[in-house]
Amino acid sequence: MTDHHDPDLSAPIDAAVARLAAASATGTPCAPVREFLGRDDIDAAYEVQRRLAAARSAAGARVVGAKIGLTAPAVQQQFDVFRPDFGVLFDDMMYAHTEPLPLNRFLQPRAEGEIAFVLGRDIDRPGAGVADVLRATDFVLPAIEIVDSRITGWDLAITDTVADNASSGAVVLGTTAYPLSGLDLSRVGMVLHRDGEPVSFGAGHACLGSPVVAVAWLARELAAREQPLRAGDVVMSGALGPMVPISGPGRYRLALDGLGEVEAVIEEETQ
Repeated sequence: MTDHHDPDLSAPIDAAVARLAAASATGTPCAPVREFLGRDDIDAAYEVQRRLAAARSAAGARVVGAKIGLTAPAVQQQFDVFRPDFGVLFDDMMYAHTEPLPLNRFLQPRAEGEIAFVLGRDIDRPGAGVADVLRATDFVLPAIEIVDSRITGWDLAITDTVADNASSGAVVLGTTAYPLSGLDLSRVGMVLHRDGEPVSFGAGHACLGSPVVAVAWLARELAAREQPLRAGDVVMSGALGPMVPISGPGRYRLALDGLGEVEAVIEEETQ
């Protein structure tokens, strides 16, 4: 692909790509990349994300969908970043309910309760809205996102998290599909438990008013960047409440009103 940026910008983008790639390869968090990109150049940050994703694809990973980050006010306040972003989901990030996740695949993991949308048709109109999302969605699933950051101490500006694939780690999907028909996702309550103790509470309205609204936002953003959502894609629609640090092995169970449960099992590091 051709460089989307002025040649004067390619050096800082290259530097950010190299720093994040090294952090991923070594499992050692790195300093923020905003020193190369600045705090506000979203397009430069997405170009870093695109290049890192292209390298991952070239190495054999397959794109299976997209994720929305920074939707819930509680999460925005945790990072002092007040706009959503998005990242790419790959096949090697996807886990099923109760399937063990090795702790050592992450650097600084945290758990979030979400609703995953699985699309039955493309959403490729630049002005896509809620009706397009409802029409395109085949079903939704309860889901836990294991977010992660290659940036030391989660010290993030918007450009840091965007460049770092929206601070993505892994996704755990429930196994019972729920049709959207008649569901008001804005009213879905959420409780996330760690080893039986409730540790995060939230609701669908915390996600840009409704997860459906969040997915419509994502559809427009991706269509504008000529990488629209496609039939079969999994879309993580954003956190419904505060993220919870994962400090060691444990079981994280998400209960959603009317949408069942899903459990992420974090296992001790494997050699």
